Amino acid sequence: MGDSFELICEIEPATRPDLVKVRHQVGVLAPVASRFLIPDNHIGRATVSSIAVAREVDLMGGRAIACVNARDRNILGFRRDLLTAAAYGLTEMLFVYGDRPETGRRSDDLTVRKMIDLAREFSAEQDWPLRIGVSCGLGDVQPWKHEADAWYVQVSYSVDQLIAWRKGIDFDGAIYAGVMVIPSASMARKLSADVPQLAVPAHVIDMVDQDSNASVDLAVELTDSIQATEQFDGVHLVPVSKYREIAAALLDVGKL
Repeated sequence: MGDSFELICEIEPATRPDLVKVRHQVGVLAPVASRFLIPDNHIGRATVSSIAVAREVDLMGGRAIACVNARDRNILGFRRDLLTAAAYGLTEMLFVYGDRPETGRRSDDLTVRKMIDLAREFSAEQDWPLRIGVSCGLGDVQPWKHEADAWYVQVSYSVDQLIAWRKGIDFDGAIYAGVMVIPSASMARKLSADVPQLAVPAHVIDMVDQDSNASVDLAVELTDSIQATEQFDGVHLVPVSKYREIAAALLDVGKL
């Protein structure tokens, strides 16, 4: 990508005690990725610790962002995670609320706002430089989210919608637009039903129904168009299972 425009690639997390697939994703995406985002207990299922995987990415020569959710931990657990991240030398984290877990109950001990406050206190106490990101939708953003260093905007399929939203935003930090590579029409329909705010437009579903690789072309087009607006600091790319295809496509069109 361009020197200032970043491509932050999200890694499909490990749900088994085996990091071979994680390493493969990192290796394939490394030529196009600026950094890697590691999810935390993705879609409500247990996964290998995002902090442990972020450490693995760093050891492979990549730059990792560990996602940590409020749903699965209390304050003590969060402080443990901050200690672990600092011990591993990680310097960037994304704090999210977390979706509904498949099993067990959500912890009510933490909010994202509280996580920011605790992390800032810990960072100052330990003299540990920490860059904090939070997620946001394409609407009004809560004032306290301005305390973060970066915003990760929800996945969108309309550059015009992103531009319209960005015009009303005054934020000193970095803003990354979300782009997803839809792996299949059936997955798109399920996502639309389960998470209405991430609904995939009907014309995109139809396009992917006819050609599963159409989502790759669309993701490349969206990334290019978002970069051309000069309104965003980068793209948060969610390749899902299409990481090989999107890496090859980005290399082919010279997005480096």
